[in-house]
Amino acid sequence: MWKRRTIDTSIKIRKLLFGMGENDGFVFKALVYLLLIAIGFVYLYPMLFMLVNSFMSLDDLLNSMIKWVPSTLYIENYTKAWHVLDYGNTLLQTILVAGLPALLQTIACGIIGYGFARFEFPCKKLLFVLMLATFVIPSQITMMPTYLLFKKYALLGSLETFIYPAILGQGLKSALFILIFYQFFKTIPTVLEEAAEIDGAGSLKIFYRIAVPMSVPAIIIVFLFSFVWYWNETYLAGLYFGNELTILPLELQQFTDSYNKVYPPGSPGSQLNEAIRLAGTILTIAPLLVLYFVLQRWFVEGVERSGITGE
Repeated sequence: MWKRRTIDTSIKIRKLLFGMGENDGFVFKALVYLLLIAIGFVYLYPMLFMLVNSFMSLDDLLNSMIKWVPSTLYIENYTKAWHVLDYGNTLLQTILVAGLPALLQTIACGIIGYGFARFEFPCKKLLFVLMLATFVIPSQITMMPTYLLFKKYALLGSLETFIYPAILGQGLKSALFILIFYQFFKTIPTVLEEAAEIDGAGSLKIFYRIAVPMSVPAIIIVFLFSFVWYWNETYLAGLYFGNELTILPLELQQFTDSYNKVYPPGSPGSQLNEAIRLAGTILTIAPLLVLYFVLQRWFVEGVERSGITGE
């Protein structure tokens, strides 16, 4: 009797620790959560560090006893960073520089991806391979020829240097976006389009009445990725725009010089510290975080349905 009870207890403990299947035991779940917490900490630590330190005063920064909780919420750092970045004006320019090319690139890549997914035409496979090749060719190789081309047509210093490649499907990472649309459109049942053709709909009408409404998750994920890449593209922006246009990441790169111009050495508040720099960094990425949280549900759905996860 005693031996039977011991065996039953041992079986219950084993089920509790390791479960009945491969992934329902306490040990497995504990390892998964520990792994998720570790990965989350790696990503969240820099954000938490920036956010906390951006609200610290100079006294808090110099106090070795204060690590994570500031003695007071010192918002003067954000006030100074706002003035140094000329935030209102620069933010509008950044939204224009990132938003308009991203919108046009999404439209162009959607049309091209639909064409590859639904139509047969001569040299289709060759063109598809060449399109994919543009993704693996480093942008540094095409940078100077493109710069000379824009210079020849007097496009330097204007947003047109971003707009024209976006319209022609040659914007930043366009090959990836075309591939996303191609794979997404391939999942739409052809019977829907065949039924529309029987009702007399043409290819253009089928595209914007059937394909586009069903591809909203793909449209959102492509626009979001494109917007973020254009937002963070400082090298091409500095090369093509010169002093005519600016974006927040560019202003952040020259934050120290701009700070010395706004607050000349010797004037009140002229001492630049790490908290002010971090406040400028938070202001630069804050619009992207807001955009992501607003579109998060569609973003996750788009990643799952477009096959980016590799499924």
